[in-house]
Amino acid sequence: MDYDYSELVQQTHHWAQQVLNHQGLDANELTELLALVPQIKNTENTSTENGSLIVAFMGGTGVGKSSLLNRLSGQSIAKTGIERPTSREVSLYYHQSQNLQNLPELLSSETVNRQAHLKTQHKNIIWVDMPDFDSIEQANKHLVLQWLPQIDVLIYVVSPDRYRDQAAWKLLLSEGQKHGWIFVFNQWDLAHPEQYQDFESQLSTAGFKNPFIFKSSCEQQSDDEFLPLLAQIESLATTHTLKILEQRTIQLKKQALKKQLQALQTALKPVQNFTDLKQQWTQQWTQSEQTLTKGFTWKITQQSRQYAEKDAHLRTQKSALSLWDQWAQNHLDETLDELILNANQLQLSTPPLRKNLLETRQKIGAMVNSTVELNCRQALVAPGNVVHRTFLKISRVCELFLPLTTMGFVGYQLFIGFYNSVETKQAYLGLDFAIHSVLFIAISWLLPYFIRKKMQPSIEKSALRGLQKGLKKANQRIDDDVETILSDLQNQQQQWLIDLNAIIDHCQTKKMSTIIKSDEVARILVDD
Repeated sequence: MDYDYSELVQQTHHWAQQVLNHQGLDANELTELLALVPQIKNTENTSTENGSLIVAFMGGTGVGKSSLLNRLSGQSIAKTGIERPTSREVSLYYHQSQNLQNLPELLSSETVNRQAHLKTQHKNIIWVDMPDFDSIEQANKHLVLQWLPQIDVLIYVVSPDRYRDQAAWKLLLSEGQKHGWIFVFNQWDLAHPEQYQDFESQLSTAGFKNPFIFKSSCEQQSDDEFLPLLAQIESLATTHTLKILEQRTIQLKKQALKKQLQALQTALKPVQNFTDLKQQWTQQWTQSEQTLTKGFTWKITQQSRQYAEKDAHLRTQKSALSLWDQWAQNHLDETLDELILNANQLQLSTPPLRKNLLETRQKIGAMVNSTVELNCRQALVAPGNVVHRTFLKISRVCELFLPLTTMGFVGYQLFIGFYNSVETKQAYLGLDFAIHSVLFIAISWLLPYFIRKKMQPSIEKSALRGLQKGLKKANQRIDDDVETILSDLQNQQQQWLIDLNAIIDHCQTKKMSTIIKSDEVARILVDD
């Protein structure tokens, strides 16, 4: 599918703006692309839609561009002479039937010197006289470059003493495949045939095959080719030719856009770089976690002792746990700074990473304190392990039911002894029985009570285990947060690459089957 160019521009602008907002690339790498988009949007009204061929005159200072344009128009519309090199003015010469509102924004600008005419033969042609490219005014060069995307056919004018100018010639080489070209060797009455042959050789070197070269003289001479030049331009102002030029222009714009996007494609580092960064972070954090755990050992021990205080009043007055201190924060900052340095060495964009890690730096202290304190409270609510707590429950049950069982047994023996004493008329309660019964009941109660007391879990140890467990969970949360940040950035960059590759694929253009090789227009356009 051959995608519409304006759609590609819209997709490109959306993609570039999205990457720029997230600082996924250096802003300088996107500046040229974002600057290009408004310029492209201004040229969406093509020549075919306006029914006009836009023809511009370009060349060095003093080659006679304005004089040639005045001769073509039959009236003085372009400035000539000594004022020319400093002129920043663009002259537009068009038929009065033209609706300038339908022209691209640059052509319809109020800053352009516009003059209308009534010549029917030039009805479908818009003449443009641009400032001298090699003038002393640097603004002129910028103005010429700004206007080039609007032009369908460039008439490159040279003179015997200015056909080798380097400034304009560099522009000719860079723009050679972006426009239709017609070459005019002006002031021919002052030239030598060798100069013409030299100029023709230069064009061949620049890649122009069988170019149109017309000779024009200051005065009418038999070898003056002004009329054939005019006829050739008028022959190009047909709907068929305009469509070919439009297609060619769109193709070249797509190619230029594709080239810029491919440059950004290399700037976006592959996803493998993020995988490498994750591996480096895992190694970093393993060492940092060990250092933090060792550094908190003394503080955790002191905190667990505070929870073991016998004075309940002091425990209730104790302030909230504050484990995370400036030392820990500095150590974490150094670790995260090292992560950013590693990302920079892997040529990954660091601003979004810095931004996301800043949030982690700011919230980490409160997170660690709350996580550690929560686990400590949970440990104190249910001290000991599962086996320990189960054994304590059994000892509590034994502490209750063993004395009751013993007392029941002693009571039963007492009842049986009393019954037998009634039958035999003998005493039933002896001193030995009383002592033994009391001792039996006491032992049945004291034994589980003693075991339960001795097996009671230590508050200090429980608090210590809770603090250690909380610190381990907090460290894991730090690792998870950083891993999540890296994964999100990796997924984001992967999606940018997918979107960018899709736009680049859409920039592929079809060959122009509408160009007829035998048509003279094929001599102006450079074949694909």
